[in-house]
Amino acid sequence: MPKTPAYAAPAAGKPLAPFSFEQREVGPHDVLIDILYSGVCHSDIHQARDEWGGALFPMVPGHEIIGRVKQVGQHVTKLKVGDMAGVGCMVDSCRDCQTCRRDLEQFCERGMASTYNGTYMDRKTPTYGGYASRIVVTEHFALKVPEGLDPAAAAPLLCAGITTYSPLRQWNCKKGDRVGVVGLGGLGHMAVKLAASMGAEVTVLSTSRTKEADARRLGAQGFEVTKDADTFKKLSGRFDLIIDTISAPHDYNQYLGMLRPQGTLVVVGAPPEAVPVHAFSLIGGNKRLVGSMIGGIAETQEMLDYCAKHNIVSDIEIIPIQKINEAYERMMKGDVRYRFVIDIASLERA
Repeated sequence: MPKTPAYAAPAAGKPLAPFSFEQREVGPHDVLIDILYSGVCHSDIHQARDEWGGALFPMVPGHEIIGRVKQVGQHVTKLKVGDMAGVGCMVDSCRDCQTCRRDLEQFCERGMASTYNGTYMDRKTPTYGGYASRIVVTEHFALKVPEGLDPAAAAPLLCAGITTYSPLRQWNCKKGDRVGVVGLGGLGHMAVKLAASMGAEVTVLSTSRTKEADARRLGAQGFEVTKDADTFKKLSGRFDLIIDTISAPHDYNQYLGMLRPQGTLVVVGAPPEAVPVHAFSLIGGNKRLVGSMIGGIAETQEMLDYCAKHNIVSDIEIIPIQKINEAYERMMKGDVRYRFVIDIASLERA
């Protein structure tokens, strides 16, 4: 197989630049996907800049991948040549441990193989992500993208979509529930769309009113500014469920105070520092503070099918790969509504 053109971070904090690598051959259970679009996740920046530690370079980011199946192995039954397929945050797991057997491959006891900045299950071969022209993946970890979903706008569903869909399903979001969404970015705007589609009364909790019109367009019925201290008094005991997407330091205790008895605050954002939580913030009202990652492959497929049924995709800005470094800087300033998606055809012009 010819070398795969891509963009990679050569070292921590260095600008992404053209790169190429040897793609593995298509095995009997593999599919080769010609990548059309790759979403740009905030975690791409963290990892390319080694802000979480343990980064492997050169790094080809990208785990929100949509493309067309080019080739299938002889034992593949899930997909056929010409199908639209997706790849999310993982490309393999042991598939034999207790959690894998429960369709929770993301929690594989031997450690799942992340789509990039990791290794395959041999723990030697590096994984390279979606900022590339093609990817080879075992069919179990390739998702069928339903007809009718715009492929570019569907790409962020493979991370931002499942990251917000999974906790809404796990904590039984339903018609009549009051759901708060903290932050209206790449994750937050998907949480609003999904919760509203499930019949919930959604309120966006943001630091300013600049996104209020967007929040209401996306399906929110309420919008409150968290820089106003009175907001926390006003909304005390209001919500059944809060999805917290914020990665900057903030006080979980304040948001726990917004929950009804037996309500749940779900953390999907990742602040860089530990956040103190007072015991009585939980004890008073039997409240729950929980975390949620991505979903397993079965739940991710369920999410894609759900989004196709309800016509839900991400709000995106399409960029050529040559503008990826500029896009990273804009993301750090919050200058995107609400997800950058790379047109991988632009790699041919790199």
